[in-house]
Amino acid sequence: MVKYMRVRGFEIAKGYEDKDIHLPVRKTKHSAGYDVEAAEDVLIPSFKLGCKPTLIPTGLKAYCLEDEYYMLVNRSSGPKKGLVMCNSIGIIDSDYYGNIDNDGHFYFQYYNILDHDIVIHKGDVIGQVIFQKYLLCDDDNADGTRVGGFGSTDKK
Repeated sequence: MVKYMRVRGFEIAKGYEDKDIHLPVRKTKHSAGYDVEAAEDVLIPSFKLGCKPTLIPTGLKAYCLEDEYYMLVNRSSGPKKGLVMCNSIGIIDSDYYGNIDNDGHFYFQYYNILDHDIVIHKGDVIGQVIFQKYLLCDDDNADGTRVGGFGSTDKK
């Protein structure tokens, strides 16, 4: 019997097990990204100076190899619909998943650039996840350990 080693994929995040969350899929065999749906209805207000981005829960977590990360990216139709990611892309490190203080639930952060509020409905495709490898510099000596979730690498 050959034992299968998990390499990368998606799981339902804690608290969303009974919420009918769909795991992301690629729509064609040459698609780079896995389409991600909103886990619940969310109102995104029209942008005003000083407003914070709206977090859209996915109800998902993703795992990948230690030398990989995954990107959260907008769909090509996003800006046409008024949705602009506040940080252009989101980079999520492999150690975001399942560490001491964080299950790994990831969110998309959007601004609404239209002149009216937008409602995202549960099940609407809100973005894509693309898995990637990363490289290290010759003199890299990082040895920290993540112990939290969103923004935790900034904490000392």
